[in-house]
Parts: sequence; C-alpha cells; structure tokens
Amino acid sequence: MNILKGVGVALVTPFNEDLSVDFESLTKLIEFNIDNGTNFLVVLGTTAEAATLSPEEKKQVIQHVIKINNQRLPLVLGIGGNNTYEVKREIESADLSDFEAILSVSPYYNKPNQEGLYRHYQVLAETGKKIIIYNVPSRTGQNIEAVTTLRLANEFPNLFMIKEAAPNILQYFDILRKKPAHFSLVSGDDEFTLPVTLAGGDGVISVIGQAYPKEFSEMVQLAFQGKVNEAYQIHNRLVEITRLIFAEGNPCGIKAVLAEKGIVKNHLRLPLIPASEELHERIKEEMKSI
Repeated sequence: MNILKGVGVALVTPFNEDLSVDFESLTKLIEFNIDNGTNFLVVLGTTAEAATLSPEEKKQVIQHVIKINNQRLPLVLGIGGNNTYEVKREIESADLSDFEAILSVSPYYNKPNQEGLYRHYQVLAETGKKIIIYNVPSRTGQNIEAVTTLRLANEFPNLFMIKEAAPNILQYFDILRKKPAHFSLVSGDDEFTLPVTLAGGDGVISVIGQAYPKEFSEMVQLAFQGKVNEAYQIHNRLVEITRLIFAEGNPCGIKAVLAEKGIVKNHLRLPLIPASEELHERIKEEMKSI
C-alpha cells in the first residue's frame, strides 16, 4: 500500500539573517505541519532552495528533519539532477533507512528528448530504490509526456509514482486514465490539487500546504470522500493566496506567508530574493481574508 497519499509538503529551508540554516525555525515548521494534518514531508525539494545548500548543509538538514520528525510522518528525499550517472551514484550512496522514497526531478538544462528522459529514469530504476518521477517543465525546460510516464510506470515497478506539474491538466487526466493499478499520481501544482484528486489522483506534494496544512489536508480528505462542494469551498478560499505565492517565484512567496505566521524568517539565498514590498502587502491582505 502506498502511504504517500494526501498532502505531502515540500519544506522550505529557513535561514537566519546571516543566511545560515535556521534549525529552530525548521523545527517549528515541522511541528506545525505534524500538528495540523500533513500526511508526509518532502525534504530538499526545489522549495528547499536545495540548489544553494552545500553538501554539508544538506546532510545537517536531513539529520535535523529525521530527528524532529521522529518517525511520526513518512519522509521523502529529493535527489535529482541532469547528470544521470551522478544522480544514480547519489541515490545508491545515500542512507535511505528513514525515507519512504526518493523524489527525482527530470533532467534540466540538457533538454533530452522523450527517449533520453525514459533512459534517465531507467538508469535510476536500476538502483532498486522507490522513486517518484517529478515532471516540472516550467523549471526543467522539457515535458515528460504522458506516453513516456506510462511506459516507465508499466516497465519499472519501483518507479511507483509521479509528481506531475505540467501546465496542461489534460496530461494528468491521460496518466490517471491509462496508468497501471500500482502507479500513483500526485499533483505538483497546488491549484490543480482538487480536480486532480477528484479525477483519481492521490493528493499533492504542496508548497502552500505547509502554511495552511489543516485547510489543505481537509480539502484533500473531502475530495477522497467525494464531498465535492465542501472541498471546493476550501479550494476557493485558498486559490488567491496560492496564486500570490507563485507570482514572483517559489519559495519567495511561501516564505513571506510563513514569516507573517511567525514560523520562519523571511530570508532567501541568491539568486532568489524576498518577495517585493508590493507582493508582500498583497499576501498580507489576502491572509487576513482567509
């Protein structure tokens, strides 16, 4: 049975003013999510600004999350990149005893074709580890088409899930309609969470969910129960804040929300910068109405 169902959140990495990792705030963020219904935690995803963390910092963040979580929620670890054999080596050398699965983004910048994408994941599947395919064309420059995802799903049982974040919702529906029974799809786009879950998806790996875990989890549970109207009431309440947090890129928006909630401080590492004053004001206003 797949226990990665419902709302998973892609945790931010909180920083202090000197841009060192703020472990105290990370503890607060984890406890806040565990207390409010989040189903699983994703460590070192894109939202974590993983690209700007040193190998040593990554290790410290992983150890801290494992310690604070204390086996209360399932954990997923982000390991991806655009050098296939290096990613394979990283997966093989990682201690995954505390993790349910790996989340591995498709290769960015190189722009492989569909056969190249297929072979990349074929090589990762050889590790024998449980791997979640992550398709996010807005960041990678290349879409994993539904036909490629389905080919991987049918051929490699340990590629058991996709975090789908294509801008075209029809692609989600194509995968859901044709996928093998063991294969799971979660939304990688917060705004698509509800329609995708109602269509047979297993929930979401969310950004906004870590700021509104109670509401977001309730919405997804209502969707699982087929309570469409109640679920859409929550969706409609959160849709504006969801759009706002992505207006200037991720995670600058979500860090502004979490800072307003007093959970983390509003610091990012270059090349990312905090939300503009104008966006921050709009976020504050929208938060009042929720």
